[in-house]
Amino acid sequence: KMPSSIYLLLLFFAILVVSLPVSAVTRMLNTHNFPCLLVQLVEHCPWSCYEEGKLKKYENGAWYVVPPEDHIKMTKLDGQVWIALYNLILSAECQRKYNLDNFNKSQLLKLRAFLTDVVIDQFPNLLEMQRFLSHLAVTDPVPPKKELILEQVPVIWDHVVRENSGKWQAIAKHQVNNMFSPSEEELRSQACRWAQTYNLDVIEALIPDKPKCAVCGSGAAKRCSRCRNEWYCRRECQVQHWQKHKKACNLMADALKKIEDDIKMQTKPTE
Repeated sequence: KMPSSIYLLLLFFAILVVSLPVSAVTRMLNTHNFPCLLVQLVEHCPWSCYEEGKLKKYENGAWYVVPPEDHIKMTKLDGQVWIALYNLILSAECQRKYNLDNFNKSQLLKLRAFLTDVVIDQFPNLLEMQRFLSHLAVTDPVPPKKELILEQVPVIWDHVVRENSGKWQAIAKHQVNNMFSPSEEELRSQACRWAQTYNLDVIEALIPDKPKCAVCGSGAAKRCSRCRNEWYCRRECQVQHWQKHKKACNLMADALKKIEDDIKMQTKPTE
């Protein structure tokens, strides 16, 4: 069961094939042979199966039983693959670059068996593809011209792929056990690092605007030593504001003390 996101990715590349770099188009057509890959999807239809005599199709992330009257109806995944084939096969750029040797030609001609009147009625644009395949069956396409293509080879990527060939399942298990399933101690340590990173002093140092006095609005250089939240320009403003600030200050101070105590407990080495 292949996820529908893979088909969407293929469709995305096929639609944008004209705007892709030359090296990317060459890889799609001749290195990875996207047209033959899409033919295999049409032929084997992995999003459709029979179970206990009932036709089931995969759509929107789930399998569902298809009513008898909808057996011949094209699904979204069917349409997406046909659109991708339409853009690849009938694109002038792809026809110029694609190597239509005997194997590729025989694979593409398999599509004629699936281009029935029912399918074309649902997707009329496929009539143009049907005509192209009929012409392809009686002609020998001209081999593509060999062009000089310069591209950047991802050396590090290729090295990683070669070194880990056949080890991906073991690597995935290691990642699940060590990276995506942290212990309680690791979670606490990570929380402490975040708390230190997002410390108020660190964040406020990044703010371009200077703090202002909570009473008169002038530039402030001092702040409440208990809650460290309110700023004042002078002692008189802090005293004047104390009655309003007292309740919030006590709450903030208690919360900060509790956080600091928790951090100390968590960072304290265990015997």
